[in-house]
Amino acid sequence: MVTSGNKGGGRTPLSWEIRSSIALGVARGIEYLHGQGDSASHGNIKSSNVLLTKSLEARVSDFGLAPLVGLPSTPNRVAGYRAPEVTDPRRVSQKADVYSFGVLLLELLTGKAPSHALLNEEGVDLPRWVQSTVKEEWTSEVFDVELLRYQNVEEEMVQLLQLAVDCAAQYPDKRPTMSEVTKRIEELCGASRVADGSNPDHVHGSESL
Repeated sequence: MVTSGNKGGGRTPLSWEIRSSIALGVARGIEYLHGQGDSASHGNIKSSNVLLTKSLEARVSDFGLAPLVGLPSTPNRVAGYRAPEVTDPRRVSQKADVYSFGVLLLELLTGKAPSHALLNEEGVDLPRWVQSTVKEEWTSEVFDVELLRYQNVEEEMVQLLQLAVDCAAQYPDKRPTMSEVTKRIEELCGASRVADGSNPDHVHGSESL
């Protein structure tokens, strides 16, 4: 998936409409997975696990691989996506998925990769950088410069940013559920229809890769 890396020659910047559509598609995919049971989670939500169709619709991939592979924890918590409470990559809760989704939203909005934020001189992760910048009322400095041209959707951008911050809250009980997240994005995007709960169109199993 192309998010923060969509800069440079020969690449087309993602518009606000495309980015918000990706956010909604991923949210619906994760919500569907979480609907399979209280213990159902993806475990490895990150931009490279979001596939785009030719029409730029988002599909969540690699579902079910995290418990099987069980990659060891790395110092940067899987390039900044892993929730702070996760110590075993094979055991990821739904609220940990919400955190990872929040980081993904921040990536879409800021144009910065979580790993990039970890390497800056202050050594803070992407959610903390955004929170500190917004706290100082420099919200406009958070957004990807390519999004600033869409002035007519400024309010929607700020609302999606707030949702991302809520999702990436430090403590799990402070994070919304994916059902709540999807509803907020649908309202924000003015979605004309809600995906059927029995339709897993936004999910790709590992076997399809």
